[in-house]
Amino acid sequence: MTEPLHVSFLGLGVMGSPMARHLGNAGHRLTIYNRTPARAQAWMKANPGITVRVASSPAEAAQDADAVITCVGNDDDLADVVLSPTGVFSTLRRGAVFIDHTTVSARIARQIAVEGRDKELLCVDAPVTGGQSGAEAGTLSIMCGGSEKAVEAARPVLAAYAKRVVHVGKSGAGQTAKMANQMCIAGAIAGLSEAIRFAQAARLDLDKVFEAISGGAAQSWQMDNRFHSMARDEFDFGFAVDWMRKDLGLAIEEARNLGASVPTTALIDQFYAEVQAMGGARQDTSALIRRLPRKHGE
Repeated sequence: MTEPLHVSFLGLGVMGSPMARHLGNAGHRLTIYNRTPARAQAWMKANPGITVRVASSPAEAAQDADAVITCVGNDDDLADVVLSPTGVFSTLRRGAVFIDHTTVSARIARQIAVEGRDKELLCVDAPVTGGQSGAEAGTLSIMCGGSEKAVEAARPVLAAYAKRVVHVGKSGAGQTAKMANQMCIAGAIAGLSEAIRFAQAARLDLDKVFEAISGGAAQSWQMDNRFHSMARDEFDFGFAVDWMRKDLGLAIEEARNLGASVPTTALIDQFYAEVQAMGGARQDTSALIRRLPRKHGE
């Protein structure tokens, strides 16, 4: 255990809530903030063994903190809690660490880093992968953008809920790495969706198919964890289609800025739009299979 720090965590959603819990359990002095106060109260009720201070604003949360962590929704949400007149940067002391776990554009990550540098803050864009289950288990993988000094200062904090922390590059690099991650996930789910419907149409024993192919080159996390639930049309496992579309949109926009070609990502993004239109916006990303109809009698 490293020396306890005063850590403030802003954003108690499905990912942020367990991450904040791990910080409290690790012995850090914890302050929490959520734009919906009821969620902060619910967090305290669910974690009665953790001593915590509840802040009424991002600025209050950042006062006297050694590290501030955000895990909110999108670029606008992040700008509001960090850069507004009552945001984190209005009170965060010089030399403190700012860590953002939101999946946002590389542009705002770089903007925050520039404004943080002017205030002598150590800023890290640190999107995560591993899903809700990884957050609950404290086994997330984190890709970090920022200076070497900033990332090293963040590591003792991230250790509370991460099994892997990789310094990818300069500010914004964590976010672009996360975009690549989401592109890989989308491609894997698209292939898995078609393979399952294909095997069902052929009236194969899906358990035997899984046994045969999951130990070879086709194996993936998505196959191991979603093959059977997708075959049963069960789609209540965390990361929602709405959020995947947001992330793929960020990837497509950044690819345009870079002059990179991402036709498969753009196509799968449109497939997810079809799932949204079918009412699957809040189902998890494996609901992509819904756009492929079962053959009659399957």
